[in-house]
Amino acid sequence: MATYMGRSMNDSSQDEIQDSTELSSVNMVDMMDVLIGPNKKKHNEGLRQFGLPQAPKTREELTMERVMESCTFKTVMSCVLGFALGAAIGLFAASVDPVDPDQAAKQKARDVLKDMGRRSVFHAKNFALIGAMFAGTECIIESYRGQSDWKNSPIAGCVTGGLIGYRAGLKPGVAGCVGFAAFSAAIDHYFHLH
Repeated sequence: MATYMGRSMNDSSQDEIQDSTELSSVNMVDMMDVLIGPNKKKHNEGLRQFGLPQAPKTREELTMERVMESCTFKTVMSCVLGFALGAAIGLFAASVDPVDPDQAAKQKARDVLKDMGRRSVFHAKNFALIGAMFAGTECIIESYRGQSDWKNSPIAGCVTGGLIGYRAGLKPGVAGCVGFAAFSAAIDHYFHLH
């Protein structure tokens, strides 16, 4: 056998095996104690998603979460998405509009495209306004009440519909309030069922 510093290689490897066995048995005992023993650590259920443990969120993730849950972000996002949806609806409405037979011969592509653009912008602005008003109002109501339940949506719908309808008078304001509140409650109920 080869010797190294007064010890045979065989003796050295046996000592290492014995040391690693003692080390792993100590680690195994500690690990079993932490996992199933009296020193078992409690898991934070807030860190579980779909029953699986999750790593704690980083500071950047928490910042993004706060930004995305803010009333400003929700209002701006609803305004942008409402604008896009309104533009698409306006484009569709202009495309299915009946053509006057007297003007069919005189109509040019440029005139048709201008009309489609005007309608798209008109609908886009209205949807953006309604989306921003509703989302902002709902978020403010939710923040004020401190609850996220079924009541927030109809209240926000009533405020939004009432303000939009009030431009035409008191009766249209009341009708807008009732109509938007009922529609908001129905949509909220439908989405919570599915």
